[in-house]
Amino acid sequence: STEQSVAAAVAKLEPALRALGIERVLETRALDEAAFRADPSASNRIWIGGTPMEEWLGASVGASPCCTVCGDLPCRTLEVGGSSFEAIPEALIVKAALIAAARMIGPAPVEAAPPACCAGSCTPACA
Repeated sequence: STEQSVAAAVAKLEPALRALGIERVLETRALDEAAFRADPSASNRIWIGGTPMEEWLGASVGASPCCTVCGDLPCRTLEVGGSSFEAIPEALIVKAALIAAARMIGPAPVEAAPPACCAGSCTPACA
């Protein structure tokens, strides 16, 4: 389910990121059984801009008993706002990516306003 959520999120994000001049690169890695057994918390991990998704969201990583794909190992969960997710929802992926994009483009430059006395025309007293 997470893989499908990522694909849907990427499709939604593409126009917005392009408009901001941010190139989207999607890289997926499948864990083989040995790698999964060695570190089940690596499954369903999503990195955005080189940072784990949970950091962008202020979320935490947890684990829950699994009855299907993970076998006898715990499923990796993402815990956000009191809710726990085994499959990462598209909306959370989009939110994390937009937060990352906002940080990538940084704050808009602020032009310094002229001193109040110089708003109309400068006099020697303003200089």
